[in-house]
Amino acid sequence: MNCEKWATGCLLLFIMLIFWATGCKYKGNEIPKAEGTPSAKPDAVVSDPLPSWNNGPLKESIIAYVKGVTDTASHTFIPVIDRIATFDNDGTLWAEKPFVQELFIQYRVRRMVKDNPALANKQPFKAVLEGNKSYFTTGGDKAIIQLIAAMHTGMTADKFELAVHDFFAYATYPRLNVPIRDIIYQPQLELLQYLRSNGFTTFICTGGTAEFVRGISWQLYDIPKYQVIGTTFKYQYNDSIKSVIRQPVLTLINDKEGKPAGIATFIGQRPVFACGNEGGEGDIAMLTFCQGSRYPSYQLLINHDDSTREFYYQEQSNASLNAAAKNNWHVVSMQKDWQRVFPDTSQQH
Repeated sequence: MNCEKWATGCLLLFIMLIFWATGCKYKGNEIPKAEGTPSAKPDAVVSDPLPSWNNGPLKESIIAYVKGVTDTASHTFIPVIDRIATFDNDGTLWAEKPFVQELFIQYRVRRMVKDNPALANKQPFKAVLEGNKSYFTTGGDKAIIQLIAAMHTGMTADKFELAVHDFFAYATYPRLNVPIRDIIYQPQLELLQYLRSNGFTTFICTGGTAEFVRGISWQLYDIPKYQVIGTTFKYQYNDSIKSVIRQPVLTLINDKEGKPAGIATFIGQRPVFACGNEGGEGDIAMLTFCQGSRYPSYQLLINHDDSTREFYYQEQSNASLNAAAKNNWHVVSMQKDWQRVFPDTSQQH
């Protein structure tokens, strides 16, 4: 079936990207709370709720929207129960060159081989360690599922979360040479907090695996794990250990048209505020879905146009920016609209 072929293609591309990522350093087993994240709650009255956003039409439009939908006397008022905001993660809340989950897979392979050296001579571990891309291109579905199963399934949720915590504790992000917690976008942390302080419930809607992002969503974004929607595996309850085990079968690929489906499945209603980024065409459907709300809605698209403080990259098709222009979505220029990109603790390049 076409959707199955597309899913396999997405996974194959994901695996290929693993070998383009540079190395990481790891140690520890806890996730330090990132300085500059919303853990430091703002005062009840804040003169500027978005201090890392440059003053201008975009910032003004965000504030005007929030004021309008929270004013009970306004015709644009939205009840608290319907103030749903969804945010993509990779390239929207943190950097994605390379994808953090690629680095996690590298970490998992090396950690599992360290614990059991015999795995170094077995597939798919051997292929990852040797950077053997042909193993996955020729192995097709079987090789891909084999790797995904080894890294993400066949274990309890608690055990997997411990692996995620261990990775995030002190992993160093390539190119920027900072801890992973320092590649989150400071302006977005402020936006998340601003929305929550005005009665919005904020969700992460990511193409990454839900379990991986749930492992760090609270520590980095103050978003509880039950407000994370992502690519999901089949779950099966094991009564003997009183736990749920993930099976090597994907039930939802939460990307592109899969995002509205994921939102409908896990939230049950449209968001009125949605934020994604250009770069992979993955958020167009989510923003379009948001725009169909019966309430006043707001769509925000991050444009990676800052080669100095972050990275410059654009879609060859320009599909996301074209959709933004066609549908009157708001576009963030990292270069022009963000006073700073990363928290103060980051070593910006």
